[in-house]
Amino acid sequence: MTVNTQVRLSGKIGAMSEATPSPESEATLAPESYGRVDADGTVYVTTADGERSVGQIPDVPADEALAFFTRRFTALETEVGLLEERIKRGALNPDDARKSISSVKSSVADAHAVGDLAGLVARLESLAPVLAEANEARKAERAKAHEETKAAKETMVAEAEKIALGNDWRGGVNRFRTLLDEWKALPRIDRATDDDLWHRFSSARTTYTRRRKAQFAEQSAKRDTARLAKETIVAEAREIAATTEWGTGAGAFRDLMTRWKAAGPAPRDIDDQLWAEFRGIQDDFFARRTDAATASTTEFSENLAAKVALLDAAEKDILPVREVQVARQKYRTFLSHYNEHGRVPREQIRPLEGRVRAIEKAISEAEESEWRRTDPETRERASGTVTLLSDQIAKLTAQLEKATASKDTKKIAELTASITTYESWLEQASKTLEDFSG
Repeated sequence: MTVNTQVRLSGKIGAMSEATPSPESEATLAPESYGRVDADGTVYVTTADGERSVGQIPDVPADEALAFFTRRFTALETEVGLLEERIKRGALNPDDARKSISSVKSSVADAHAVGDLAGLVARLESLAPVLAEANEARKAERAKAHEETKAAKETMVAEAEKIALGNDWRGGVNRFRTLLDEWKALPRIDRATDDDLWHRFSSARTTYTRRRKAQFAEQSAKRDTARLAKETIVAEAREIAATTEWGTGAGAFRDLMTRWKAAGPAPRDIDDQLWAEFRGIQDDFFARRTDAATASTTEFSENLAAKVALLDAAEKDILPVREVQVARQKYRTFLSHYNEHGRVPREQIRPLEGRVRAIEKAISEAEESEWRRTDPETRERASGTVTLLSDQIAKLTAQLEKATASKDTKKIAELTASITTYESWLEQASKTLEDFSG
């Protein structure tokens, strides 16, 4: 560097130390405006506090030495620009941004570079409002996230407490597992609130678990009781299955089925095994009953035909009853032959019994009528009734003659009506007496 160049640079640097250029003029200022190079190659940068040595490059032209340190400034300027861009577009959170600004400011303050270092520091410091705004936005975002997380956890706690009081012993376990995973995925909120909500959630899960275990223990006890009851039912079924009293056996199996349903479920594998055994015994009994019923069908039909033939003959021979003793003897003979034939189809029992009872009833009524007709006391009472009515008519006739003689019209009418009534009674009594005398 020539002496003239050194003087020129010295003059410019002196002017820089007296006044800091405005932002509008910074972009137009040459590197020489911010530093100078000594004859020995030492490079100085101009700051608000005066000149500061940034390095020495001997044996090179002054402009090359200055350019070297200017390029370092350019690198710093680029770094500041990138930091500004990242902060303004929110790529850094406020804490990291402050740390980065502080770090870059330190680098700029002590930089071995030539350029508007104070301008770079001013640019970094101008980011403070941006950081403040970002910080407020972050606080608002955190507050919103806090409220959302709190609301989500409160909803989960409410659901957990509801499940804890319910009886969904299968779905509840899975739902609690899902809720717990969701809880772990959520961030923590303030310690007191988070601990309180977790305590409620954990207590609900513990309550549910205890109730579920108690329920399963109770169910296990009930299943054991049901197993014993069903084993007893199976044992009784084996005894009943051997009977040939089909009606009694069928009723007993119905009772066993009722008890089976009332016993409740046993452990599943045992329950299935006992049911298969019980069902097999029951099916075998009813299969034998069906076989027996099938075998009896022909016999029942034959018995029915024989009884119907006997009834047809008895009804022709006995009815109507004319001679009671003969009818009674014929009925005994009929009944003896009738009872020799066994059972008939169920639906024919009542019709046949009705016909038998009709014959017996006709004979009984004939016997009753015969007894009344031949009973001396009854005949005597009938004869007395005839005599009593005849005497009464005679008295009324005598009274009528007197009334006629006295021309008592009213008395005549009353006596005539009474005589007519008594004469009708006498006619009936006389017929009854004739029946007893026949």
